[in-house]
Amino acid sequence: MNNNERLYKISEIADTAKVNKTKVWRYIRDNNISERSMKGNAKLYSEHTKDVIIKAFSSESVHLATETKADTSRILLEQIDILKGELERKNDQLDKMQSLLDQQQQLNLSTNRQNEKLLDTTTNNPLSQDDIPLKSDDTDALKPTEGNYKGVDTKTPKRGLFGWLRR
Repeated sequence: MNNNERLYKISEIADTAKVNKTKVWRYIRDNNISERSMKGNAKLYSEHTKDVIIKAFSSESVHLATETKADTSRILLEQIDILKGELERKNDQLDKMQSLLDQQQQLNLSTNRQNEKLLDTTTNNPLSQDDIPLKSDDTDALKPTEGNYKGVDTKTPKRGLFGWLRR
C-alpha cells in the first residue's frame, strides 16, 4: 500500500457514483471486492476500485434505462395488438347484431302486413250465421230459472272468533 494513495469509503464512492450506499455495498459484496485497508469500522477502497465501481453503475444505469425503454415499448406494442384484436371482434359482433336487427324488422313488417290483410278480409265479409251470437238462449247458467232459484237466501250465520262483531 502506498502512503500517498488516496483511499475512499463506501459513502464517498456512493456520493461520487450518485447512488445509494447500500447499492455500492451490495455491488462490492456480490463481486467479492476486498477493501484496501480499515480505518476503525470503515472499509477503505483504492482509487482503481472506486473507478471500477463508478463505471459499473454508470454503464448499468444506461443499460437499464435502455432495456427498460425497450421492454416498455415491446409491452405497449403487445397491448396494442391485443386491443386491435378485441376491436375487430367487437366490430364483428356489431355487424352480426345489425343483421339480426334488420331481420327482426323485416319479420315485424311482414307480420304487420299479414295482420292488415286479415283485418281487411274480416271487415269486407259480413258475419256468417255461426259468428252471430244467439239472442235468447235459456241455457245460460248465470240466469236463474224456476227450478234452481227460490228467491230466498238461506245462509247460515257465520260464527267464528269475531262473530260477535258482525251482529
